[in-house]
Amino acid sequence: MDKIEKYRQFITQILTEHSQICTTNDTVKAQLIFDSEHDHYQLNYIGWQGDKRVFGPVMHFDIEDGKIWIQYNGTEESIAERLVQMGVPNSDIVLGFHSPFKRQFTPYAVQ
Repeated sequence: MDKIEKYRQFITQILTEHSQICTTNDTVKAQLIFDSEHDHYQLNYIGWQGDKRVFGPVMHFDIEDGKIWIQYNGTEESIAERLVQMGVPNSDIVLGFHSPFKRQFTPYAVQ
């Protein structure tokens, strides 16, 4: 299996697991978005709580130039560490939610 396909499977697994443990009810749902053609992947909340609209990302990943970009992580889990445990090298993980300046001080790729 090629590296990119493996990365797609890892991301899909992480998002699917989180969608199943998210605390949702009948009016707020976890919504998975997988765009494997353009390599964009998200988990969102969508719905209503009473008269208040609920909509927002929980996690967002992209695959660019053979690297996994973690664009947003609204959970307490260290997704980068989880990816490393799954076999992704640090050099293939970019913390996109940090500025390029800050990324140089992490154990992961700058870009």
